[in-house]
Amino acid sequence: MSDAVKPDPSDADLAIKTDLVLEYEFDAPPAKVWRAVTIPALRERWLPDCELAGAEPETSIPGQEVRYRLRDSEPPFRESHVIFRIEPNEDGGTRFRIIQQACEIGMKLPQPANSNGCLMRAAA
Repeated sequence: MSDAVKPDPSDADLAIKTDLVLEYEFDAPPAKVWRAVTIPALRERWLPDCELAGAEPETSIPGQEVRYRLRDSEPPFRESHVIFRIEPNEDGGTRFRIIQQACEIGMKLPQPANSNGCLMRAAA
């Protein structure tokens, strides 16, 4: 395993939409890394269910990418997405990317019980 490296700045999709990207190179084959992030008993060792908003992945592209939703354990209980991208590297191992994105917080103001707006009346 190598230290985390900065993502390729030419990857515009990551540069615009992500908060944090870590990239690692593993000697293990992609199938082994895939099992570590998708089999609950293996994933639980380094990403416990208590850190997840739901134990099941939100999305998955078998062998390539899996996405989970995380939730802080303390108030204000912010949520984020963590995406694991797996691809073979040139040495027969695995390039492993961890991408964490903050969930959008839609600030909606409370709506009054009545409309509090001007009523339009039909002209007679």
